[in-house]
Amino acid sequence: MKNIFLAIMFVLLISGCASISIPGDEACNTDFLECIEEPKFVELPTYKKLRQLPPAEAMPVVAVYKFDDLTGQRLSSDGSASFSTAVTQGAKDLLIDSLKAAGAKDDPKGTWFRVVERGMGLDNLVRERQIVRSTREQYATETDPAQQVQPMLFAGMILEGGIVGYDSNIETGGNGARYLGLGTTNQFRRDSVVVSLRAVSTLTGEVILNVQTYKTILSTGQAGDVFKFLDMDTKLLELESGMTQNESVTWAVRSAIEAAVLALIQQGDERGYWKIVYPEGWDQQELKPGETATWMKVDVPDNEFEAEKKLWEKIFLKNNSNGENNED
Repeated sequence: MKNIFLAIMFVLLISGCASISIPGDEACNTDFLECIEEPKFVELPTYKKLRQLPPAEAMPVVAVYKFDDLTGQRLSSDGSASFSTAVTQGAKDLLIDSLKAAGAKDDPKGTWFRVVERGMGLDNLVRERQIVRSTREQYATETDPAQQVQPMLFAGMILEGGIVGYDSNIETGGNGARYLGLGTTNQFRRDSVVVSLRAVSTLTGEVILNVQTYKTILSTGQAGDVFKFLDMDTKLLELESGMTQNESVTWAVRSAIEAAVLALIQQGDERGYWKIVYPEGWDQQELKPGETATWMKVDVPDNEFEAEKKLWEKIFLKNNSNGENNED
């Protein structure tokens, strides 16, 4: 009877090697194509708060040149060198996405920041504008002269910073039990990532706003095993099963960046560099999820270049007036 039991267990193990069961998706046992997940749009809690922000009285124009990984950390490996970084190298793109998402619940374009292209994409933009200018001049006639290319917007504020910290194993622990060859274990680990964001005035070069945010990264693991001698200790039965869950480091960095943008907006409002237009009855201490009110927005003049110039003169020239902040 024991030999039959062992034969059955052996067959089950062999079949399990041919088709690994993925928890939560029974279709993966029969069709591999069913295991391929479709792309998903992920809204983190910080992203939802950004979208629900009330609009700004006037949308500042900002530029992001660099927002890099400053930690120098590499992925941990067992006994071998690793050239892969521990955190994402696309933090600049995550920051730009967060800036455009601020106040985007009622307006898909956002109601807080107007982000201009800088960095590596600026060369392509300038080259394309030259093509537009030369094409207009080539096909210009006396009755239809070439139209001038609209000047590019300048940024009144440069956002800088980066991922300044990544610490692994700041907290580890677990528990387990074993009895008569049957055992189970549970383990966890916490890492952390720190993001720094600052705003620099392009007119004075002064750092006017600076914030730092902190996000933990949780990893958990559960495992169970059987180690049993059968048939008068002549045969050995050994089974193992386990699963680990690791919070995405990229999502953690994204959440920290979104929290930094939220903190930057709040700090700028407190210091008088911009003004949040709160709707009537809005609770300024808490952003209520599900808010559906239509907030009043300030119209932007047709001449955007002159409008931005006046806006940033209003905001930054007051820094030179004996350090006093004038109230609007």
